[in-house]
Amino acid sequence: MAGKKTIKTNDPHIRQLAALVGGANSILYLKEDLVAYDCDGFTIHKHLPKAVVFPKNTEEVANVVKYCDENDLPFLARGAGTGLSGGAIPLNDEVIISLVKMKRLLSVDMENRRAVVEPGFVNLKLTNSISDKGYYYAPDPSSQYCCTIGGNVAENAGGAHCLKYGVTTNHILGLEVVMPNGEIIDIGKEGIADVPGYDLLGLLTGSEGTLGIVTKITVRILKNPEDKQTVLAYFDNVADGSQAVSDIISSGIVPAALEMMDKTAIEGVEAAAFPVGHPKDIEAVLLIEVDGISAGIDEQIDEILKVCRNRNVREVKVAQDEAERGRWWANRKTGFGAMGAISPDYLVQDGVIPRSKLPVVLERINQISEETGLRIANIFHAGDGNLHPLVLFDARIPGQIEKALEAGSACLKVCADVGGTITGEHGVGIEKREEMRFVFTEEEIAAQTDVREVFNPKNLLNAGKLFPSPSRCVEVKKEMKAAANS
Repeated sequence: MAGKKTIKTNDPHIRQLAALVGGANSILYLKEDLVAYDCDGFTIHKHLPKAVVFPKNTEEVANVVKYCDENDLPFLARGAGTGLSGGAIPLNDEVIISLVKMKRLLSVDMENRRAVVEPGFVNLKLTNSISDKGYYYAPDPSSQYCCTIGGNVAENAGGAHCLKYGVTTNHILGLEVVMPNGEIIDIGKEGIADVPGYDLLGLLTGSEGTLGIVTKITVRILKNPEDKQTVLAYFDNVADGSQAVSDIISSGIVPAALEMMDKTAIEGVEAAAFPVGHPKDIEAVLLIEVDGISAGIDEQIDEILKVCRNRNVREVKVAQDEAERGRWWANRKTGFGAMGAISPDYLVQDGVIPRSKLPVVLERINQISEETGLRIANIFHAGDGNLHPLVLFDARIPGQIEKALEAGSACLKVCADVGGTITGEHGVGIEKREEMRFVFTEEEIAAQTDVREVFNPKNLLNAGKLFPSPSRCVEVKKEMKAAANS
C-alpha cells in the first residue's frame, strides 16, 4: 500500500507496540521524530521518550498500557502538549501515548445538557460545534483554540470565565479511564447528583495524568446567556486597579470574567498579533464581563462604572458591539504568547491568592523583579485571585535560566505566605514539585503519594510528577514497611 511504513529497528518493544496500534504508521521511535515530544509548553527541561504511539480508540490505549505494565515500561499520556508545568515531559524514557487521534465529538444531549467527547477533542471546537443550537462549554483557558479537553481534565484547567462558572472539575459528569494496569473503568453517572461513595471524578480531575488515562469524557454544556456586556478600564496606579477588583465583588456583582494586566503585559499584547490601542503609559487595565438575563445587566454595568470611577480610573468604556468585545478578548487571550514579542524567553507562573492581597503581592513581585534584574509581567484572573507572573529572560545569557526559575519560585512563595497556593490551573508537573512544600507538610505529601500508589502501584504512569522528591517522612515509612515485610 502506498505510504505504508515499515519498522526499521530490532527493538522488540517497538515492534510489539506498533502492532498494538495498527502498524508502523502509528508509532514514532527515531530520534529525529521524537525531538518534537521532548517537552510540552514548559520548555526549560527536555527529555526524549522511548517512543510515541497513536492509538485510535480506548481498546488500543488499554492494550498499550497492559503491555507497558507487563514489561515494566514507563509510560504517560499526552494531548496537545500545551501544558505549562512539564506534566507531559518524558523524564524516564517513557512510551508516550498520544491521544490526538482520539478527537471525536461522540454525542450531544441538549435535553440533559451534556456532551461526550474523546480526550483529543479541542476545547474551543466543542463550543463551535454546539453554538448554533444556543449552547457552549464554559471552561475557556487561553489556549482553548488548541488545547484538548483530555488535557484540561488532567490539569483541572480554568480560564477567564471560571470566576462565575468554575473550573473544569465543575463541568465533568463522567469519565472513562484506562487504569495503569490496562483495566477500563467508568466513573460517574453522567449528571446524576450526589452519587454515593468517594468523589472519584474529583480525584481524577486534576491528577495530572498520574492515576489513569482518560479516554472518554462526559461534560456539562450550558445555554448561552441572554445578554453580555464587557467593560475596559484603565488605571494609572496598579493599587487602584487592584482595589477596584475587590470593590466590584464586594458590591455583590459576580462578573463572568474579571481580568487584569499590568504595564509590562500591556506592552507585550500591544506588540503582538491583536493590538487594540491601550495607552503606552497606563499601569493597569481591567477587562470586566457580566452576563445573564437582559434585565439587570445595565444596572450591573452602571455599578461597575461607578466603582472604577471611585478608584481614580483614567478611562472606562463599554464595548459598543460584538466586534469590539471580540478585539478586547483576542488581545487579552494572546497574553502569554505575546511575551515573545518583547522577550526571547519567558517563564509562566500560576499562583493563587486572596483577592484582598492583590496590592501587597504585586508590590512584592515587583521587588523580586528588581532583586533579580528580570522583568516580570503580570496577567491574571483577578476576580478569583489567580495570578500569572511571567518572568522574562534570555536563555542565551549564562545564569538567566536559573535566575528565572528562582524568581518564579519566589513569586509562588509570596502567594503561599499570604494564604494562597502555588497553582490555580496550570498544574504542578515537574516545575513546581519542590514548591509543594510551601503549602503541604511532609505528612500531607506522604498521604497523597499513598493515594497515588493505590491507583498506580508500580509508578510506571507519569512518574516523577506532581510531588517533590521523596521526603524524610516517606523514606522512613517505606523503610518501616520493608522491614515489616522482611
